Amino acid sequence: MAYFPQLKDIKSALEVIHEVAKVTPLDESIRLSKQYRSNVLLKREDLHRVRSYKIRGAYNKMSSLTQEERSKGVVCASAGNHAQGVAFACHHLGIKGTIYMPSVTPKQKVQQTKMFGGDTIEIVLEGDTFDDSSKAALQFCRENDKTFVHPFDDEKVIEGQGTIGLELLEQISTPIDYIFVAVGGGGLASGLCGVFNALSPHTKIIGVEPLGAASMKTSIDNGTNTRLEKIDKFIDGAAVQRVGDLTFAICKEYLHDICAIPEGKVCQTILDLYNRDAIVVEPAGALTIAALDDYAEEIKGKNVVCIVSGSNNDIARMAEIKERALLYGKLKHYFIVRFPQRPGALKHFVADILGPDDDITHFEYSKKSNKENAPAIVGIELKSTADLQPLIDRMKAHNFFGGYLNDKPDLFQYLV
Repeated sequence: MAYFPQLKDIKSALEVIHEVAKVTPLDESIRLSKQYRSNVLLKREDLHRVRSYKIRGAYNKMSSLTQEERSKGVVCASAGNHAQGVAFACHHLGIKGTIYMPSVTPKQKVQQTKMFGGDTIEIVLEGDTFDDSSKAALQFCRENDKTFVHPFDDEKVIEGQGTIGLELLEQISTPIDYIFVAVGGGGLASGLCGVFNALSPHTKIIGVEPLGAASMKTSIDNGTNTRLEKIDKFIDGAAVQRVGDLTFAICKEYLHDICAIPEGKVCQTILDLYNRDAIVVEPAGALTIAALDDYAEEIKGKNVVCIVSGSNNDIARMAEIKERALLYGKLKHYFIVRFPQRPGALKHFVADILGPDDDITHFEYSKKSNKENAPAIVGIELKSTADLQPLIDRMKAHNFFGGYLNDKPDLFQYLV
């Protein structure tokens, strides 16, 4: 292995970032501890002033630059959280920065980046994914002789992220059995590997990725760093097409396990954290908690830490988050319903076909012909998954059923 984070360097990074990154709380989750019959602790990295752990790596890297490098300025690419860390560091250290972000980055993250960087930064929205932005940023960086601040594949960034591990070991007096860490490019996971390999080698580090962007898991399974041709960008804080070369080499050797969690399950976890714990997280911030179900038997009676990586969520996304959660939970269903073209057909459908707890949440209908039946797209939310088949049976018995859309992803995405 060409590089592995050393404890002395991570300790040095902790001294460097102390002036801008406070020690975040390690809080017991009573609800999750009861649910999984273990001691579940949440490392609240969402409570940094930039609302994610990314300030650690960005500030450590930029503090290491020479005066000449600082005078030339820096460039970075980010889906949002690293951008905010770099923007904050630019303002704090007086360094000019150019920040490339995907055009699909939530507005909240763009606005926060502008706020933290002020007049020291320029934001460029480029491409549909982090990888698109990164390619453009690297080209700009080479052409203008600036320093690139990589979000994960950089020694100083990895060492900065690893400071979380040092804090954890200071905050808990009993051994940590499991740490669940979100993996995008792998910088945080790599930094933790450096700390726990040296100070607590029995601790099992579990990497967690979005199912639609499982670039690290795919690479580990393949035995080589693999670029995904297509990814689901919804969990933007952890959606990269290719992980770092440094981070891949570390994670494939030192992660105990890595898993990929469906985006819909992550969405349900976001809602649970908000409704039951009053904790607001972004999709990447909920990944680690969403993974606990997959390890429920293994973690019984153990000390478990879930790193809550960030809370830069946009309220405008909540409707989509709820939709994805309901679809994953099989409580939201879309149908083509063939309504007889006669008065009272809709009333008949509502009164006699829908169950007492069923709710129409989407209805799209247009009478375009004089045919006997006219189709409508109808979205129905159920109270229980057991209500689905009886609903379909009633629609078929009364000749309303025209088709089920949930299992037709191409048509489903086009229509709904």
